[in-house]
Amino acid sequence: MPSLKEIKGRIASVKSTRKITSAMKMVASSKLHHAQIAIQNMLPYEEMLEHILKSFLAAEVEVGTAFDHERDVKRVAMVVFSSNSSLCGGFNANIIKVMTRAVEALSNELGKDNVEVYPIGRKVAEKAVKLGYNVKCDLADLVDHPNVQQCIKLAEELGDRFVAGEIDKVELVYHHFKSAGSQILTNKTFLPIDIRSELDRDHERDLSTNIVTKKVQDYLKEKGWRKKAKAENEVAPLNDNFIVEPDMNTVLYELVPKMGHLMLYTALLDSVASEHAARMVAMQTATDNADELLRQLDLQYNKGRQQAITSELLDIVGGSVNN
Repeated sequence: MPSLKEIKGRIASVKSTRKITSAMKMVASSKLHHAQIAIQNMLPYEEMLEHILKSFLAAEVEVGTAFDHERDVKRVAMVVFSSNSSLCGGFNANIIKVMTRAVEALSNELGKDNVEVYPIGRKVAEKAVKLGYNVKCDLADLVDHPNVQQCIKLAEELGDRFVAGEIDKVELVYHHFKSAGSQILTNKTFLPIDIRSELDRDHERDLSTNIVTKKVQDYLKEKGWRKKAKAENEVAPLNDNFIVEPDMNTVLYELVPKMGHLMLYTALLDSVASEHAARMVAMQTATDNADELLRQLDLQYNKGRQQAITSELLDIVGGSVNN
C-alpha cells in the first residue's frame, strides 16, 4: 500500500491535470461557438444557391458543364481534412483510418502514383508523408484560419486539373458537423459534381448549443431542434415566370463551379467545428475521470490516515497498560 505522502503527491498531480483539462474544455467550447457562427454566416449563401439550382432542376433543365461529366477513372485526388493538434479523441485517428483504407484500395486498382492526397491539417499531412503517399500541397494554415479565398483557389485548381484531364475524380474526407455531440465521418465525391445528390444531402445542424452530454442531446432532439425535412419534390420557384439572361446553360456554367467552391468551404467549416466539438468532449471526459480518480484517492488517503491514527492510539493505550 502506498504511503500517505505518495497518495498526497498523486492527489496534487491529478488536481493539476484536472485544471488543465478543464481550461482546455472551456477554450474548445469558445472556439466551437465561433465555428458555429462561421457556419451560420455561410448558410444564407448556401440556401440561396440551392434555391436557384433547385428551381432550375424543377424546370427540367439538363445541367451540362465540364464539372459534372463522368469518365473512366485513371487518376484520383483526395482532399482530406484533419486538425493541426491532438487531444481531440478519435477525431484524427478516424480520418487517417478512412484515408489509408481509401488510398490503399485505389492504389491497388490504379497504382500508387495515380492517387494524390491534398491534406488540410498537420496531422493527416504528417501521416500521409510518413506512409509515402503522393502529397501535393500543405494547407495546414486553413485549419487555424479558415479562408474562403484559399478554398476557392484550391477548388479552382482542382477544377482546372479535372477539365484538363489530369485527374478524373476528386473525393472529400471530413467530419460533417451535426451537433456538439455528433460528428459524422463523411467520404463523398467532389468532382464530378452530382448536383441532384448534392442538393439532397443532409443539411441538418444544431448550431445553438455546446452541450455534449447524451441525455441533453436526446432531450433537444425530442423538442425538435432538427429542422423538418422538405418534401422530396418540393421546390419554391424564384417567381412564376422568370427569365434567365443570356441563357440557362451560361448561368449554370457559372453557378456549378460556385457550388464546388461552396462544397469545399463547407467541408472545411464542418471539419473545424467537429474538431473543437471532439476536443471539448475529450476534455470533458478527462475532467470527469480526474474527478472520479480524486474521489478514490481522497477515500484511500482518509482510510490510510485513519488507520495510522488508530495504530498510534493502540500503541499509546498499550504503553499505558504496560506501565
